[in-house]
Amino acid sequence: MKGRVLICAGSDSGGGAGIQADIKTVTALGGYAMTAITALTAQNTLGVQGVVGVAPDFIRQQMRSVLEDLGADSIKTGMLHDAVTINAVCDEIAGLAPDLPLVADPVMVATSGSRLLADDAMDTLRDRLLPMAVVITPNIPEAEALTGLTITDEAGMREAAQALLAMGARAVLLKGGHMEGEILVDLLVTPQMLHRYEDRRIVTRHTHGTGCTLASAVATGLAQGLELEPAVRRARAYVRAAILRAPGLGAGSGPLDHTITVDTSRFD
Repeated sequence: MKGRVLICAGSDSGGGAGIQADIKTVTALGGYAMTAITALTAQNTLGVQGVVGVAPDFIRQQMRSVLEDLGADSIKTGMLHDAVTINAVCDEIAGLAPDLPLVADPVMVATSGSRLLADDAMDTLRDRLLPMAVVITPNIPEAEALTGLTITDEAGMREAAQALLAMGARAVLLKGGHMEGEILVDLLVTPQMLHRYEDRRIVTRHTHGTGCTLASAVATGLAQGLELEPAVRRARAYVRAAILRAPGLGAGSGPLDHTITVDTSRFD
């Protein structure tokens, strides 16, 4: 059930998020992970201590090296920290892989609160990346930043999802983990349908990398031939199991256990 996933994202030296979480996730779900690293971070469970961007021309070279030889079945983007980086990645996708499903995680702020997107890059992310994606996977703060709306309840989530569709996104997986309450809701919204996923909150501080992990899990499902909704269901099951098995590392927001497995036959 291999599926080749090209991941364009930043590195997390602590191993819980970013490229490291992406590779672990794709591998755990039976896919084959390839990477174009967009930035290096000095990072742990307490926060991001430093960021060094990769030259846009070298990001392009990484993508070309992968796509022209190994090929890919889907692409996942994560941390694209400035407008030049976003344009470089979008240019290569448009030129070499315009028909591949793209899962775009609009990474803006790390779980620790550290900002990972330059202020002047928001318009570029909104105007270039969103319309190229099969699905975008914002959390509530990211959806608020992209739309200018304030989201306080599920009705607000639905309004924001519709606003993102109006900006050109083909589907929106809006994650409700930042909402208050014991019951959390995620919404998968397209122009044709709405799927509502409800779960009881897991009380834990070990949620570092959940957004990266979810988006990579969705991209793996698409690479393996799943339709979007089953890919999202499998991805959510994987993330939830990984949170429940978190190894308890670090003094802050700790990583998940990416080595867990899910019964993939349930989602065929």
